[in-house]
Amino acid sequence: MSKPLAVDLFCGLGGWTEGLLAEGYHVIGYDIERHEYGENRYPGELVVADVLTLHGSQFKDAALIVASPPCQEYSYMAMPWKKAKAKAAAIRADTSGAELERLNRLFNACFRIQKEASIAAGRHVPLIVENVRGAIPWVGRSRWNFGSFHLWGDVPALMPVAFKAQKVPGFRFDGSGGSFQTASVAETGVKAPGMNWSDPTKRGQDFTRLAGKHAVDHASGTKIGGDWFSDPNSTCRKHGSKSPQRKAASAMIAKIPEPLARHIAVTFRLDAQSRPAA
Repeated sequence: MSKPLAVDLFCGLGGWTEGLLAEGYHVIGYDIERHEYGENRYPGELVVADVLTLHGSQFKDAALIVASPPCQEYSYMAMPWKKAKAKAAAIRADTSGAELERLNRLFNACFRIQKEASIAAGRHVPLIVENVRGAIPWVGRSRWNFGSFHLWGDVPALMPVAFKAQKVPGFRFDGSGGSFQTASVAETGVKAPGMNWSDPTKRGQDFTRLAGKHAVDHASGTKIGGDWFSDPNSTCRKHGSKSPQRKAASAMIAKIPEPLARHIAVTFRLDAQSRPAA
């Protein structure tokens, strides 16, 4: 029996792909660049291409399409910062809808590709799109979330429970509107002293430094917060936002958790196997 085909759009380092490969799929990933950071690289068959240029008819044989379009702009507008709020307000004030269309162009491309694939296949080709909670005001309510990983599209009725799914390994917001201190408290039960956003002399120093001492991912033992101010050698402080180091960190943060990827993989593999041969 041939392996079911899965397509991974905006594949990054292949969090979706790892779970799909483990469950017996043949996977083709698409991304606008090749992510290779030391030993970390995409584990499947990679096509370097702009997803906006793809036509879904080429995926008519796919059993499943998964996608993780970039979340940075959605996450930024969920921040409690004046510039972030102003940017969100400007998009809402644009009555032409052009700014909203620009904002959602990558997210919407996933559903366009699914529609084109389904028409070419003469059947429904399922799609799962992952993004952050911060996308909800702009694209609509997600159908499920696995920790900070929110899902849209053909989400199965039965989904795994998330315990340690957090996109916060460093000074970073995950689009939920809360800081990594929120994740720290959820993880450890320890709350560091609060932060007064209106005090320009603080700049997050107190809660960032103190929360970082307690914010530990118990699954791996690695610190998940607090290094921006307290560690002069941190990735965030030493490297620019477009540097390979920061890109590597972002790619690792964005990887889909294995339990989620494998659950989705199994669900749609069974669906594909039960489908009559064409």
